[in-house]
Amino acid sequence: MVQCEMCGAETANPNTVKIEGAELEVCDQCTDFGTEVKTDDGGASTSTKYSTGGSSGGTSSSTGSTSSRSTSSGGGRGGRDDMFDDIDEIAQDYDERLREAREAAGLSQEDLAKQLNEKASLIRKLEHGDTLPSDDVQRKLERALDVDLSAGGGASETEWEGGSASGEYTLGDVVERKDS
Repeated sequence: MVQCEMCGAETANPNTVKIEGAELEVCDQCTDFGTEVKTDDGGASTSTKYSTGGSSGGTSSSTGSTSSRSTSSGGGRGGRDDMFDDIDEIAQDYDERLREAREAAGLSQEDLAKQLNEKASLIRKLEHGDTLPSDDVQRKLERALDVDLSAGGGASETEWEGGSASGEYTLGDVVERKDS
């Protein structure tokens, strides 16, 4: 008895299967995960549903390489959106801003948690800086306490305002910032 190299089951007649470029001795159930390699007729092979197209017939390997080429070239060209462009960064002192705003509103951590329908332990962790708020919780906090927890607001905005005294444009005058 031989052990299947995929699942470990004992099998009397293992099948040689090519799975992602590696030839393995597998049981009958695991044969479906790759391309069966037949050694009795000069190395002809049959394709199965999990075939990688490496040693199967000409039709499946050509369609596999064509589809991979089209997806890689389409995804790597211009017009691609960067997921980080849409993310608002949270301020480094969000915990202090949160605590000060809560105290200014005259709320305890438990009262704020009830108002937001969140746990008091979450508010405690946020105020200690132990955890970052999710986008949903951040929006709830900003609305309830009328506070801005995102980075980039405040005095740094003025440096990007355009219109120099000489009347000339600079790059800062032309560029549209995504965070404003």
